[in-house]
Amino acid sequence: MERWLWPAGGAWLLVAARALLQLLRSDLRLGRPLLAALALAALDWLCQRLLPPLATLAVLATAGWIALSRLARPQRLPVATRAVLITGCDSGFGKETAKKLDSMGFTVLATVMELNSPGAIELRTCCSPRLRLLQLDLTKSADISHVLEFTKAHTTSTGLWGLVNNAGLNEVVADAELSPVATFRSCMEVNFFGALELTKGLLPLLRSSRGRIVTVGSPAGDMPYPCLGAYGTSKAAVALLMDIFSCELLPWGVKVSTIQPGCFRTESVKDVGRWERRKQLLLASLPQELLQAYGKDYIEHLNEQFLRSLRLAMPDLSPVVDDIIDALLAAQPRRRYYPGQGMGLMYFIHYYLPEGLRRRFLQTFFISHCLPQALQPGQPGATPPQDPARDPNLSPGPSPAVAQ
Repeated sequence: MERWLWPAGGAWLLVAARALLQLLRSDLRLGRPLLAALALAALDWLCQRLLPPLATLAVLATAGWIALSRLARPQRLPVATRAVLITGCDSGFGKETAKKLDSMGFTVLATVMELNSPGAIELRTCCSPRLRLLQLDLTKSADISHVLEFTKAHTTSTGLWGLVNNAGLNEVVADAELSPVATFRSCMEVNFFGALELTKGLLPLLRSSRGRIVTVGSPAGDMPYPCLGAYGTSKAAVALLMDIFSCELLPWGVKVSTIQPGCFRTESVKDVGRWERRKQLLLASLPQELLQAYGKDYIEHLNEQFLRSLRLAMPDLSPVVDDIIDALLAAQPRRRYYPGQGMGLMYFIHYYLPEGLRRRFLQTFFISHCLPQALQPGQPGATPPQDPARDPNLSPGPSPAVAQ
């Protein structure tokens, strides 16, 4: 009789496989596939102990069919004449998203830093006349005002369906103490205040269309990536802002999503010379006292570790583009998307493992610090502090994620 249970077992195995994909590819909190697999496993255990085989077959087959139908591809809205504004289309996610949405029939308003940049020229060449290019520096209120006026004037017939906050800035890779305060300010100006001003300016149009706001964030805003203090804090701020918008705009029918991509090989990631220039600028601007305490070799080591981690970046940007499109068109878009290999494992470690292991994981796969010059053996007063992640006799503090 056990073989008779295969159709039901097959259904729950398909759900379990879907749940496993979630574990490997996305956030490991209890999403629908994982909950469905756990529920079917519990139902299977109960049925085999309480019901005869044929009744078990009927119950599991029905439950499996319901679960699979619920987990089917979510309904998407038609493109029709929808208009979307995307920031940061000079390169990377913004450029590829603009090209994809244009090919799907959207009216695309693509902002670029320079109208004659290579990315702008590529968009002008390969896209339809529906795509309009706008110059936008998010640190300039005049540019933002011009984009707002242009958008209102050119979406009177179609309305504005979506805003994609994609433009972002990261100027330095170094410890927070080594990063100039001006770097924190410039990252906040682009990644937070610029996105805030533009989003607030477009909210009347988005409320009218009951549209979408999609923001490209970063895992560095969720967890303490080494040497990304300025960038990570700005991304944490904008992610919280979007969560606030998500709650406050719910009565208006505006849906808000945040994309938290892994490491992808965008133009800025591939430009090794850019990171070398940033490193040289950092070394030239450091106060002598800090340079003596940390040492030039320490900063060189951080830069080498960072460039090593970038070699693992994924060349195919389509997972991010696909998630942006889903957030724009899904009838029920997710609040968070996590495109990229290994994101599920990374978030599982962040949310469920002790602090010491979380720190070791980020150091192993991103940047592993060496000792600053002043703490190296033989230096006057050098007493290297013990790291709980390395010393099993020290108990790490409580996990912030678990404490919440």
